[in-house]
Amino acid sequence: MTARPEAPTAPYDFVGIGLGPFNLGLACLTEPIGELNGVFLDSKPDFEWHAGMFLDGAHLQTPFMSDLVTLADPTSPYSFLNYLKEKGRLYPFYIRENFYPLRVEYDDYCRWAAGKLGSVRFGTTVTEVTYEDEVYAVRTAAGETFRARHLVLGTGTVPFVPEACRDLGDDVVHTARYLHRKADLQARKSLTIVGSGQSAAEIYHELLSEIDVHGYELNWVTRSPRFFPLEYTKLTLEMTSPDYIDYFRALPEETRYRLEQQQKGLFKGINSDLVDSIFDLLYQKDVASGDRPVPTRLLTNSTLNEARHENGAYTLGFRQDEQGKDFEIRSEGLVLATGYHYRPPAFLEPVRERLRFDGRGRFDVARNYAIDVTGRGVFLQNAGVHTHSVTSPDLGMGAYRNAYIIRELLGREYYPVEKTIAFQEFAV
Repeated sequence: MTARPEAPTAPYDFVGIGLGPFNLGLACLTEPIGELNGVFLDSKPDFEWHAGMFLDGAHLQTPFMSDLVTLADPTSPYSFLNYLKEKGRLYPFYIRENFYPLRVEYDDYCRWAAGKLGSVRFGTTVTEVTYEDEVYAVRTAAGETFRARHLVLGTGTVPFVPEACRDLGDDVVHTARYLHRKADLQARKSLTIVGSGQSAAEIYHELLSEIDVHGYELNWVTRSPRFFPLEYTKLTLEMTSPDYIDYFRALPEETRYRLEQQQKGLFKGINSDLVDSIFDLLYQKDVASGDRPVPTRLLTNSTLNEARHENGAYTLGFRQDEQGKDFEIRSEGLVLATGYHYRPPAFLEPVRERLRFDGRGRFDVARNYAIDVTGRGVFLQNAGVHTHSVTSPDLGMGAYRNAYIIRELLGREYYPVEKTIAFQEFAV
C-alpha cells in the first residue's frame, strides 16, 4: 500500500478525479515528470475494472500494446510487458501467441501499476469542486481540500438502464453485476438477456453452455437488426488515429451526432470468433437434444418498450420494429446488456459556468480534450464519442490522449504526440 499524499499548501499542477484505466495511465506517465505535481482521487477502496464480467477466458478486444503507457512511452516501467516479467509470465504469454490479455489479467495489471504509484489516493470521495483565487478547490467527504491549476476528469461511465426498467428494483441484473448474481440467475426457470454487444454475447454463450445443467429457458433479444460483429479490419482501425480525430472534430455538430449512432458497431460489436462459437454451440446443443428443441430464442429488431415485475416474473413488452408488431416475453430473470453512458458528476455543479457545452447539453470537448472556457484548464477522459468519435473509449488511444494532455499541462511536448499515422485520407 502506497503512502497517502498530503494536500500541500501550494496548489498542485493538476488533480485527477476518478481512476479508471485512462487516468491511471496518466498517473503512470506523469510519475517520472519532476515538473508536474499531481494527485489522483477515487472513491473506490481499490482499483476495479468491470469485475462483474471476469468470465472464464474473456479477453480484451485490443492487443497488449494498448496498455496504460506503451503507445506513449514503450520504455515505461509501467508497461504490460514489464508486469508480465515481474509476475514471471512473460515467456508463457509469448508462447501463448495470443496478444489479447485476459480481462482478469488486465485488471490485475492495473492493480499492479496502481500499487507502485505515490500519487493515487483510493477511498477518497470528491464532493465539490469550486474555483477560487484562480485555482480549482477539490473538496472531499473527509473534509480535505486539494487545490490545483488544472483538473483531469476520469470518473468514467455508469451502467445504462432503459427507461422501461428503471422502476423494477434491484432484482434486475446489469452486466456490471453479472458474475455476482450468476448463481441466483441460474436457479430460475427462465432468463432473458436484453441488449447486444460483446458483454451480451459472452453472457449468452456462458448461460447457453450450462443450459442443460440448470434446465432454464434462455432468451436473447436485441433491437439491433442483427448480431453485429466488431469491425476489426486494418483500414477501419485507422479510424482510431489522430488523423480521424482531426477529421471528425471538424465536422458539423449534427453530422457528428449522426455518425455517433452509425459507428457503434466499430467499438460495440461482438468479436467475430465469439459469434461463430455461439452458432457452433447452438448447433451442438441442437444435435444433442434430438427431437426436443433447445429451449432458447434469439430475437433481433426488437425494442423493449415496457416491463413489469409481478408474482416472481417479468413481463417484457417488445416491438418488432421492421414488422411493426408488439409481443411479450415472460421471464423469471432479466439481464440488461444495455451498456454504459456518461453522466456529468454532480460535484462539478459549482463550476458549471466555467465549462463548455454543445447544442445538446453535452460537454463541448476541444481537440486538446479541454472542456473549460479557457481551453486548457479542465480535461476530460472517455466521454467524447460525440466529439472525438471511436477514439474516445478505445484503450489504445488512451496513451495518445494522455500524451496530448501532458503537453497541455507542461506547455511543451514531453512524450512525442503523433500528428498523422493513417495511409488513407478522411477529408477532401
